[in-house]
Amino acid sequence: MNLSNTLFYLTAQAEGQAPAGGGLGSFMPLILIFVIFYFLLIRPQKQKQKKLQLQIDAIKIGDKVITAGGIHGLVTSVKKQSVSVKVDNNVKIEFEKGSVATVISKNSSVESATPAAESAAESESNNESDETTTEESNRDTFQRDK
Repeated sequence: MNLSNTLFYLTAQAEGQAPAGGGLGSFMPLILIFVIFYFLLIRPQKQKQKKLQLQIDAIKIGDKVITAGGIHGLVTSVKKQSVSVKVDNNVKIEFEKGSVATVISKNSSVESATPAAESAAESESNNESDETTTEESNRDTFQRDK
């Protein structure tokens, strides 16, 4: 009987011992990794999505947009769920608002802030001719087209 009591006593003490690092200490690396991922990946992505959603909600006729498929165009009409985009002279395509990836507002200075756009504008002003002015008047262009 003594042997069985001793075994019960030893197993009861082994079950009652706390882990060596403590309960919270063993989860600390996982918590730290999650915090790092939140500040480096999750939070900036949410801010970017919120900014894009505000731009899409404020879209109006005359704004230039780039769709998720890479189509550039000028907004000609705005509906509740979709926008019509003028791609060329007589070509209009209707897109869902969710497929708009970038909105370039009429009055924003985002277009002129890029160095490539500035150098393209300088080269265009130096090479003015009747052919280029008529071509530009026939279609709506973006800074990358100049």
